[in-house]
Amino acid sequence: MADREFIVRQVGTSDRAIWAEMRTALWPDETPLAHANMIDELLGDGNSLNLIAESTDGIAVGFAEIAVRKYANGCDSRPVAFLEGVWVKPQFRRRGIGAGLIAHAEALLAARGFRELGSDTWIEDRTSQAAHLAWGFSETERVVYFRKILKPPRR
Repeated sequence: MADREFIVRQVGTSDRAIWAEMRTALWPDETPLAHANMIDELLGDGNSLNLIAESTDGIAVGFAEIAVRKYANGCDSRPVAFLEGVWVKPQFRRRGIGAGLIAHAEALLAARGFRELGSDTWIEDRTSQAAHLAWGFSETERVVYFRKILKPPRR
């Protein structure tokens, strides 16, 4: 597949199976049932933006999921669109498909009145960081998260 020989469109109910397959590739720690439930939730919420990239012969090659959050670290506007995930099949990477997904999302989000698109990635994921920079994102901050397990009260 040569560069730009793909289309980006919004995900529909008929895309459930391939969308779940791609979500599992991006987020393998979740069960197929959890992905199926999340897809049903996303399709029904009317607030998220879910996109699929297809080759011109109709083969799904990637997807992007954008949620609307009350706020996002590093963003000034509220609510804010937030890129929850973007993934392209390995054999189709570095062909502009990720950039195409992001560009399509930007146009739709701007038309809805959003001024920013937030995102995040793991601090050690340099590939994702480089992709974000190539897509026009700018790094806003770095965060280290902590947690402490609480002991249940004594009875």
